[in-house]
Amino acid sequence: MKLGLIGFGKMGSRIAEKLLKEGHEVVGWNRSQDVLEEFKLIAQNKKIDSNFSLASTVSELFALLDTPRVLWLMLPSGATQLILDDLVKDLQSGDIVIDGGNSFYQDTERRGQELAVKGIRFLGIGVSGGIIAEKAGYPMMVGGDESAYKYIKPLLDSLSKPHGGHEYFGSGGAGHFVKMVHNGVEYGMMQAIGEGFGVLQKSEYDFDLLKIAKLWQKGTIVSSFLVDRAKDALEKNGQLSDIEGEIAATGEAEWTINAAKEENVPVPIIEGSLEFRRQSLSDPKVKSSFAAKMVAALRREFGGHAVKKKN
Repeated sequence: MKLGLIGFGKMGSRIAEKLLKEGHEVVGWNRSQDVLEEFKLIAQNKKIDSNFSLASTVSELFALLDTPRVLWLMLPSGATQLILDDLVKDLQSGDIVIDGGNSFYQDTERRGQELAVKGIRFLGIGVSGGIIAEKAGYPMMVGGDESAYKYIKPLLDSLSKPHGGHEYFGSGGAGHFVKMVHNGVEYGMMQAIGEGFGVLQKSEYDFDLLKIAKLWQKGTIVSSFLVDRAKDALEKNGQLSDIEGEIAATGEAEWTINAAKEENVPVPIIEGSLEFRRQSLSDPKVKSSFAAKMVAALRREFGGHAVKKKN
């Protein structure tokens, strides 16, 4: 298939690379053209540039696409509406717009309704797997126009290879709702791993934490993608002594908590993990804890998120 990809950050550039390797055609546009030029060089070095084109403007992006045009936005949630406002002037009935970022599900619901009036098909796809998914395969949670989902299945099939997958969950913001709750669960799981290793690190025994992480990978009840990332972090520094335990929160856990309150569903684990992250930004005791360092390190390992280096 041929698609326009907007947003060449950590996730967008990897999605573009995987699609090119799978034989799809990608037309790239990014507000910073330097990022696109850099990607073009990477694609040339990997000999996958023959199906990649650069667009210097949105108008050029549209001109290089076939109809119905497929546009995939891989942007921070705060930038999505700004870009959509630019695109909508040139979009035509039947075109497909995909929001692959972590957008709030109610925003996705609204955008889908607004675009449907113009005959434009909108999909909100929650994309998981982090920076590792380029090789492992992306898990994708899809909501929105079902005909658009069926149309772009070849793209999703390629992105999910070899161990990922995709499922359609319903109209509007359904896909982003599933991804929102996924990220809320992620907060709690990361917190539990961080706290557990914190207890091990403080114990009277001189534990080799890397050895524990490697053993926990081998079919234990807690073996998981996140324990694998804990092992990766501990291989770099067995005591995580080179980083501070300052942990950013990107919004999805808070959205999950708010949705749970509306449904009258208790979520104390997710609430506690979000509060711990907030405290890590201002409370020296929390910031210096091994649990906080482990959560920060996990975010670095699976998502490429920045960590604060210890002076």
